[in-house]
Amino acid sequence: MVSIPSIRITAGSGFCRIFAPMKQILFILAVVLLTGCSKDSEVMAQTMTQKLYITIDGKTLSVELVDNAATQTLVAALQEGDITYEAHDYGGFEKVGALGRSLPTNDTQTTTQAGDVILYSGNQIVLFYGSNSWSYTRLGRMEYSSQAELESFLKAGQGNVMVKLSLSSGTTAVKSVYGNRLEEGVYYSLNGVKVENPSKGLFIKNGKIVIL
Repeated sequence: MVSIPSIRITAGSGFCRIFAPMKQILFILAVVLLTGCSKDSEVMAQTMTQKLYITIDGKTLSVELVDNAATQTLVAALQEGDITYEAHDYGGFEKVGALGRSLPTNDTQTTTQAGDVILYSGNQIVLFYGSNSWSYTRLGRMEYSSQAELESFLKAGQGNVMVKLSLSSGTTAVKSVYGNRLEEGVYYSLNGVKVENPSKGLFIKNGKIVIL
């Protein structure tokens, strides 16, 4: 419990006698508010990152995530380990598969584009190489250079594929960092470069992958 100092006004005291305790009150209120907010911020930092990675047949593409309840829940699950599921072609415009778990939905009528990553029916991930209009929850968008690259990556029209979702693009860069002498308390990018002022994303610190 925070005790707030009382204010006593005496005759002729004027504004200056009131000002000091008022500053103390405002300072205490600010500390209380910041303490409450910091816990929420810490939880968000632990459960949300800007990207995830999709791997199919040994090739990987990154996905720029939107920030919603579905992606936060998915990232939290991926912090426990990679998720692998089987996806198949549907309609000549998508690869779809059951995630094996349910995520929160916020469905809106959406016209998708090639590269979109969508949650359908709360428990299915849809990877688009074409376009469709339906009620979906948007998760993010794959980063690729051309339609041909995307279709090749998703093996569009070629049947079932195994899809791996992860928070890391791979272990090669991490191993190369481990091969060097790591400085304690220093952040490194996943490709082994020291980062002076890290912002949101995945980093290596003290030999472990951390999320900011």
